[in-house]
Amino acid sequence: MPVHPIEFRYSYPEMYSIFTEESKLQSWLDVEVALAWAHSEVGSFSREIAEEIEKKANIRLVKVERVKEIEEKLTKHDLLAMVYALQEVCEKEAGGYIHLGATSYDIEDTALALQLKKALNLIEADLKELLHEFIIKAETHRTTVCIGRTHGQHALPMTYGMKFALWASEISRHLDRLAEIKKRVLVGKMNGAIGTMASFGEKGFEIQRITMERLGLEPVLISNQIIQRDRHAELLCLLALIAGTLDKVSLEFRNLQRTEIAEISELIRSPSSTMPQKLNPSNTERICGLARIIRGSVNASLDTIALEHERDISNSSMERINIPEDFILTDYILKQLTKISQGLSFDYDNIEKNLHMTYGLILTERIMLELTNKGIGRQKAHELMRRLALKSWNEKRHLKDIIEQDDDAMKLITKDELEVWLNPHTYIGTSIEQVDKVVSYLKKRL
Repeated sequence: MPVHPIEFRYSYPEMYSIFTEESKLQSWLDVEVALAWAHSEVGSFSREIAEEIEKKANIRLVKVERVKEIEEKLTKHDLLAMVYALQEVCEKEAGGYIHLGATSYDIEDTALALQLKKALNLIEADLKELLHEFIIKAETHRTTVCIGRTHGQHALPMTYGMKFALWASEISRHLDRLAEIKKRVLVGKMNGAIGTMASFGEKGFEIQRITMERLGLEPVLISNQIIQRDRHAELLCLLALIAGTLDKVSLEFRNLQRTEIAEISELIRSPSSTMPQKLNPSNTERICGLARIIRGSVNASLDTIALEHERDISNSSMERINIPEDFILTDYILKQLTKISQGLSFDYDNIEKNLHMTYGLILTERIMLELTNKGIGRQKAHELMRRLALKSWNEKRHLKDIIEQDDDAMKLITKDELEVWLNPHTYIGTSIEQVDKVVSYLKKRL
């Protein structure tokens, strides 16, 4: 029976399949095949031997169950068990040339890069899909004026288009980071037990080059027994950054669905088991929770940078858990947030109601600046509006009424000016222009 919720709840099949035992085994076999061809090309053995190894190096013949059996009964080493299992199915002398000159992590680290290549391509596609959705929402709501909040308090008017444009811009930066990180992560090695290539002799550089060319990877510049773990730590930091953005957006969606705000709503919400009236934003809450798991793995990954001498195995157990888990969960929450965004509904009546909730006080900055333009000085204008704002709030009366009844204020302001200045829809600055600028720039990325 499954134990981890990834196996039955928090995953999508395409990403999950990349990290199955079968997929991992096939990646190992693919590297062994590439190594065999490299040996044949430099003259270590015949082309026929490489052909036989390639013919048999697939999980239809080299089965996970048999590899596990050999590991348990004989090798106590999973990679070596794979070598024995492949040797069993190869004919004639071919089996004796499998894994020639390689150390385990020549195979494992290079195979991991093959898995990461597929996984990063999926994450890239996920990011682009979410970016596309945010761009659509930014365009659709470029003129949807709403209240902006700082410190949880009503601040100034803005547009929903700005919110989505801001998030879209952040997603685009993750795409930049992903493109950059591929250069450092999608690398392989074939240089023996501690990196000296002694087991390959003078053919070492050529064997490594040919092997990586066949696999579509770049060879490392230098390594010891393993590819250095700063690369993998950076990778998990990227996934943590992506999760952080999804957490931020989901938290905003959750807050905007609060009963006392109720400006947006998820298409699908969960009912309460006991309170019939309740519908909970459980989908966005789930994203926030899973983002914590992804971020939480970063420290463990950073710890694996410092291994003893030319390597120890303390990175292995952590990576067997964290790398698949982080990719599967990141893929899951990216797809989830895209679906949530696509189904998001907006309550325009509540959006407008919230704009006017604080008796016009969200326009005090505007009035202060207009008064400053009239020459009374910024500090004096601030002091006047501060006094009137407190009176409005304490008496629960609209700022317009308070100002119109204040002699000092009405010496400086006309009723017509006040009518204009207290319209939140006309105090959004360059919100629309900023959205248009972002959308125009980001559409080029899709």
